[in-house]
Amino acid sequence: MQKRTLGNGLEVSALGLGCMGMNHGYGKPADRQEMIRLMHAAVERGVTLFDTAEVYGPYINEELVGEGLAPFRGRVVIATKFGFRIGATGAQSGVDSRPEHIREVAEASLKRLRIETIDLFYQHRVDPAVPIEDVAGAVMDLIRAGKVRYFGMSEAGAQTIRRAHAVQPVTALQSEYSLWWRQPEREILPTLEELGIGFVPYSPLGRGFLTGKMAATTTFDKADFRANLPRFQPEAMAANQALVNMVGAIAARRQTTPARIALAWLLAQKSWIVPIPGTTKLSRLEENIGGASLTLTPEDLRDIDEVAAKVQGERYPEQLERMTGR
Repeated sequence: MQKRTLGNGLEVSALGLGCMGMNHGYGKPADRQEMIRLMHAAVERGVTLFDTAEVYGPYINEELVGEGLAPFRGRVVIATKFGFRIGATGAQSGVDSRPEHIREVAEASLKRLRIETIDLFYQHRVDPAVPIEDVAGAVMDLIRAGKVRYFGMSEAGAQTIRRAHAVQPVTALQSEYSLWWRQPEREILPTLEELGIGFVPYSPLGRGFLTGKMAATTTFDKADFRANLPRFQPEAMAANQALVNMVGAIAARRQTTPARIALAWLLAQKSWIVPIPGTTKLSRLEENIGGASLTLTPEDLRDIDEVAAKVQGERYPEQLERMTGR
């Protein structure tokens, strides 16, 4: 697989693997040994960037990734995240990016991941109670101590990114970006390009919607995160079917799949974009990887842009959208 460089020198595969859904967020967890085999298959096929977070589970996703990637130390890049407060019962209870908490999370994540250094350490969500300069300073200290290699941010706004970057260079921003969520194009992408920061889009397939496997009648398990998202309500899914139809039509004329078209579109936007589609199936992993070698034509891009501009519905409920940075 082709390689891309994030920020100030972190080389990774052009596509990474989002590991959250293996045992968190999308209903019943998949079989642990199957997920370990899936991670091994990803490495064998050239994937080097693997994404997790302490809050996924919580904790169990990091443990899974730590076990699954243990044989490949030095060959892979593991990204994890800090920034949420997790209660004694395991329930998430707001954000927490106090420097002392960041240090505690780093030590715990290192143990769960079975590594000596976290390759990429993201602030999961901006904490309005803690100056971002203090957050960047805490990560800088971890980098100097050899506990972390690179600093990342997630769902942060342009001004917050600038302030953090002035203290400790930000290597990558991880935020949602896909054919059905293009808001980062307004301020975020120009800011990242100016500062030399890489972009790691999560949910690059619209949480599965862009694959063409869903319809307005699709229902979700109560444990599935999507059940509570505005864009996965029947009215929005019906309205946005036009985008899926267009992606499907382009896939048909290119003799490929909608998922590959959606990923190829993202990769075509900037050379420093590295999507992290998640999956629990080997067939989907192989399908997604195929998107990294697909080049869209100007006609393909024009047809997609025309329809993608008309997507309807909010991506998050109001309380979750408020947690994104400014």
